[in-house]
Amino acid sequence: MPLITIELMTGTTVEHRKAISDGLHEAMQEILDIPDDDRFHVFHELSEGDLVHEPVVFGIPRTTSRMLLITLSFNERSPEQKNALFAAVVRRLEEHAGVRRDELPLRVVETARENWWGDGRVVNPQTGYDERMTPAVP
Repeated sequence: MPLITIELMTGTTVEHRKAISDGLHEAMQEILDIPDDDRFHVFHELSEGDLVHEPVVFGIPRTTSRMLLITLSFNERSPEQKNALFAAVVRRLEEHAGVRRDELPLRVVETARENWWGDGRVVNPQTGYDERMTPAVP
């Protein structure tokens, strides 16, 4: 049950946020094999002055239109899965919402699966894991 928090500047449309959500969900399905009904995306709009950064970061110009994505996921994802997920998110958000890759910092915050609960999950009592999702790292 990944929970994704998206922080972006105020003034985006409902349609743009839906396009972002669709791109994120497709990337999660592609790489982590999450079920169709496993979508939890929370949008937070920031006012001018709420996001402070240098105009050039790591040699790349940044604008105030940039978006921050925070993905909370289980802790069993391998570095390879995370890298594949980052690539898929960048690709899908560019396709769906026109988000430029240089304006898209991504971060994964890992939490142990025992710290998640949601009624309706299909959990294997022996593993404590929702079997509909991609297997955890062995």
